[in-house]
Amino acid sequence: MSDRLSVFKTYKLYVGGKFPRSESGRVYEVTDSKDNWLANAPLSSRKDARDAVVAARKAFGGWSGATAYNRGQVLYRVAEMLEGRREQFTREVADAEGLSKSKAAAVVDATIDRWVWYAGWTDKIAQVTGGANPVAGPYFNLSSPEPTGVVAVVAPQESSFLGLVSVVAPVIATGNTAVVIASEKSPLPALSLGEVLATSDVPGGVVNVLSGRTAELAAPLAAHQDVNAIDLAGADEVLAKELEIAAADNLKRVLRPQPVDYFETPGIDRMTAFLETKTVWHPTGSLGAGGSSY
Repeated sequence: MSDRLSVFKTYKLYVGGKFPRSESGRVYEVTDSKDNWLANAPLSSRKDARDAVVAARKAFGGWSGATAYNRGQVLYRVAEMLEGRREQFTREVADAEGLSKSKAAAVVDATIDRWVWYAGWTDKIAQVTGGANPVAGPYFNLSSPEPTGVVAVVAPQESSFLGLVSVVAPVIATGNTAVVIASEKSPLPALSLGEVLATSDVPGGVVNVLSGRTAELAAPLAAHQDVNAIDLAGADEVLAKELEIAAADNLKRVLRPQPVDYFETPGIDRMTAFLETKTVWHPTGSLGAGGSSY
């Protein structure tokens, strides 16, 4: 009886809830820390980036309009699905980052916990960042946070899974939609995450995952007029400066790269970075002996 041949996995992009190949037909080799071949990943083009923005914009209305409680349920469902595929991601992270199986498992566990962390914040962030403002006059003055819109995310280069989720989860937890450029050298965990998102009740287009050359994809996203913000977490100093200049053209919100220990419990900075504050004034009327009047 002959030995069974392995079935090699075909990695694809995740755009608009579907799994297309790059429209360019290009791929590039992904290797492990010892330069052993792992897979061919799609080499996304500018057209793929523009398609991802269209998908993210289309999904924004429904996702931002969902209740915060519902978004929390969806994010928790992602954690559930990852828990069921823990072994797969442990293997992929070990290969991608050159870690032992035990260290890779710790990374995957921390990543699952990170989804749960942000799932818990979805219906609480408004209470922390909004509220009633004291004003001089017969008015109610209420401030509440609203999502910025479509956010381009340059994922961390070295932390291919925990770092990726640590920058993507806060973006979507607050009602934004995301176009994510995966780690150029280690994109496979990000592409596999797309498969989890597709089966986790996350509406198509809320998260779109691209793999390829970071600079080639980030430039058109930074200049895109329908992208509202950009997170430069995975950009080096030179690229970050170029992207920040391009982003200024339509006054995008920009989160600059900064050193982060992704194993540390995160604060709320990444959520508030992509929130706008809406303030509403409402007259209270005058209060007298006969009751209130307007």
